[in-house]
Amino acid sequence: MTSVPSPSAGLATGLPRPVINLALQGGGSHGAFTWGVLDVLLQDGRVAIEGISGTSAGAMNAVALAHGFAQAHDKRKADPREAARAALASFWEGIVQMGALSEAQRAPFEVLFGQIGGVASATQTWSNAMTSFWTSAMSPYQSNPFDINPLRQFLESQIDFEGLARLPAPKVFVVATRVSTGKAEVFSGKRLTADAVLASACLPMLFKAVEIEGDHFWDGGYSGNPAIHPLIYNCASRDIVLVQINPIKRDALPTDSAQIMNRINEVTFNAGLIAEMRAIDFVKRLLAAGKLDPAHYKDVLLHRIDGGEELEAFSAATKASTSAKLIHSLRDLGQAHARVWLGRHFNSIGVTCTVNIERDYLDDMRVPVTRTPGAA
Repeated sequence: MTSVPSPSAGLATGLPRPVINLALQGGGSHGAFTWGVLDVLLQDGRVAIEGISGTSAGAMNAVALAHGFAQAHDKRKADPREAARAALASFWEGIVQMGALSEAQRAPFEVLFGQIGGVASATQTWSNAMTSFWTSAMSPYQSNPFDINPLRQFLESQIDFEGLARLPAPKVFVVATRVSTGKAEVFSGKRLTADAVLASACLPMLFKAVEIEGDHFWDGGYSGNPAIHPLIYNCASRDIVLVQINPIKRDALPTDSAQIMNRINEVTFNAGLIAEMRAIDFVKRLLAAGKLDPAHYKDVLLHRIDGGEELEAFSAATKASTSAKLIHSLRDLGQAHARVWLGRHFNSIGVTCTVNIERDYLDDMRVPVTRTPGAA
């Protein structure tokens, strides 16, 4: 197990800070909510960040934040927190600038960055053309034979991936799904490239699988949105803050095609997260019952920042919108919820979970655990 970094590692010097890891969900333009959360955590300055795991838009947020740290690390004297805030703002304002293009120009970018369905006008037309295989059996290998991907150039203009490979902290983990096995593949260090981020955001109905080292990958949301295990096994801190932008539960029954597709996407892209929550819960109960050695198994302290009903009120269509009003509204919402979370739960970091895993993520099929006699 790696040792806990200095609480001010990668941050401006000051009083010792509790160390956390971040798990960032993907969800198209709703990732701007995560931008707001990260902005407040960085500005607040009371926590150090050891590791970040991200999928799709969460991966983009992760590498943008780390890019700022890398730039500050190379310049030595720059404040890494402010550099990370600036890098995140540059990335998302770049998204907004794409939204300022004519509708026909921005349509491919919006569909790539967001989700399928529910977007009006030219974007909807382009989406329908690109996803026509639902009714005509066309795949992106037919409808997009040149694999045009407008995100690549944008990513490479925003992120210094060579600088990320040199960055000592925070550790960054980007997750994609290996097509041949359906398993999660974690990219970090020198393997963390623009291709890895593109793979993490590769919707297979739109783009060809991304080839890396002879294997092919699709969107990481199919296997982990986000993947938590890299933070458990590769970071020392027990505290993991999940920034969740996809709701687990919706009470209203989806009845039209857009609602149904949106809910299918949510269920699919939350499946990996729920599976990991079940494993974390089981290990925590075994540790509490004295059946596992705490020297070899980590008692994870889970926390969550989400937008609740306010974020759920944003329609599925907005996941593919790059309008300035939407992006900035989501950022502001993330900032507000991060401030509330810090006010309520900062003192719980390093002490206790602030998420009820059983209530929020599991069902009645929990495996019973009996306490070992004599266990505390």
